Amino acid sequence: MAPGRKGRIARRTAVITVVVALSLTMEIAGFLATPAAERDEVSYTTLHAIVPLVFAACAGVAWAISPTRVPPRLMIAFVVLWIPQSIYFVIGAWAWVWPLVRGVDLGWAVVAGILVLVYPKGLLSDGFDRWIAGIAIVASVVNLLTVLLFASPDVVDCASCAPNPYQLADAPLLFGIVDIGYRMIGGLLALAIAGRLLVRWVRASVPARTVAFLMPLALFAWATTLAAQAVTYAVATTSDVVLQTVSLIAMASIPVSFDAGVAHTRNMRARVADLMRITREGADRGLWAESLARTLRDASVRVYWWDEERGRYADATGTPIEASDADPRGSHSILPVASPLGAPIALIRHDRVLTDNMRLLDGVSSALRLSVDNGRLRSEVERTLEQVRQSRTRIVEAGLEARRRIERDLHDGAQQHLVSLGMRLRLAANQARDRGVEPVGVELDGTIGMLNQALKELRELAHGIHPSLLSSGGLALAVPELAGRCPVPVSVEVQAEGRLPEVIESTAYFALAEALANVAKHSGATRAWVRARVFDHELQLVVRDNGTGGASLDRGTGMLGIVDRVDAVGGTIELESPPGAGTTLTIRIPLGGPLRGE
Repeated sequence: MAPGRKGRIARRTAVITVVVALSLTMEIAGFLATPAAERDEVSYTTLHAIVPLVFAACAGVAWAISPTRVPPRLMIAFVVLWIPQSIYFVIGAWAWVWPLVRGVDLGWAVVAGILVLVYPKGLLSDGFDRWIAGIAIVASVVNLLTVLLFASPDVVDCASCAPNPYQLADAPLLFGIVDIGYRMIGGLLALAIAGRLLVRWVRASVPARTVAFLMPLALFAWATTLAAQAVTYAVATTSDVVLQTVSLIAMASIPVSFDAGVAHTRNMRARVADLMRITREGADRGLWAESLARTLRDASVRVYWWDEERGRYADATGTPIEASDADPRGSHSILPVASPLGAPIALIRHDRVLTDNMRLLDGVSSALRLSVDNGRLRSEVERTLEQVRQSRTRIVEAGLEARRRIERDLHDGAQQHLVSLGMRLRLAANQARDRGVEPVGVELDGTIGMLNQALKELRELAHGIHPSLLSSGGLALAVPELAGRCPVPVSVEVQAEGRLPEVIESTAYFALAEALANVAKHSGATRAWVRARVFDHELQLVVRDNGTGGASLDRGTGMLGIVDRVDAVGGTIELESPPGAGTTLTIRIPLGGPLRGE
């Protein structure tokens, strides 16, 4: 954790600790200072003390999750202003203190109302909110001044309080009018806020209800009880204990509802990560829109993609966007999404309430942009890989064709010339002996032997370039002949299924040739087995030996050569070579078409 973050957490913890201590001190000191006959029930006093503790705890949470610092500061202010009426038995003798406390002892209601108004963005968002907050603040200032200038201990019903040093005149009627009016205005404002939120919630779309799912209910319960208490205060009757208890519970639920709603909003942003996971490989446009609707909990979401050819936006089915969808005065908003270079990608039509959560919409934009980029990159990579595969196939086929041509040229050209030359030399040697020139015949016999050796080496070279037996008889004839030339005894099983594509036969033959060469050179085996068969539209080759094992595809040019050959035709290789237990090499090559002759 960064030092700066540690310092902020420490300061916030200290602030919360101080205000909680202050609140508990006021509650406990007031309860103890109150005469036993006038004390409230312990259960009620306990519940009254719990309310600011809930606000303090929620302030700590709000500091971590709230979009601004306003909500946690309001919660802290509430804790300070949550002043029990019993506190006047403690501070009544302090003439300069109790009028100030009496003037702000209902400030908690103003703070709670503003806290509701800033939900969930953390700021006052429109004119209605600002008017309500302004009226509440002005009424609170008027009430404070009235208390300071006209309140006396008798008027505020505080027999133990010292005379008010700020009092300018004794005007109990004026004080009573302002005091009752202030409470009535507070109750009406609370009802107005609660009613507005409740109506908006009822009429709102699913996303709006999801964001503000607890606050209206809590606020309405508190506002109702607050208005009822204001009425009972005005008619000078005692408030019902049940009414007071409901009010306290409703009040404590407001910061909990605030934090729950903000946490839910953050959770919606977290679901964008799930959206990215679903669409990270460039999801289908229809699937993208469905996933987005589930993420935003907004069934009205529509995604219109930019059609470069027609120069317009259209949904996944090709239906162009309508003018009503883009109307900024409607119940929906349009979120444009563009590439980093400014090229249009899409328009997202969503419920207007989601504009309160721009971080969420920014995450959605990034997810869509990433999805489009990933889809484009994936298409480009797949296209490039396909081009590489086709290029490698052409290279292999060209190599095979070059091998056949060289083998044919050697067979039909140089090899035939050497055979003809050998025959002429044999004829010349016989003629020399017939004429009695024996030394010449002997010399010619030596030359013929050298020529036959060169011819043998030339045939082996031509066979290595491209065995004619493979061209004429396929793997069924070429593999046994290949195994017969291996110095290690090899058992061969070739299941003839007709002729395979030429490039497959050639790749399989030379892969087996290199595998058997590795068996002879490196395995230390005394026996080997080769099996070739066609199964499930692929050629399967298995080369097994009883050698020392320990082979690896990463070591040795022979293995790498096999890997390159097989990979060039889209095949796969599996190698099992535990030390001391022999080696099994399995090659699978897709046929890619019908067998020759089918």
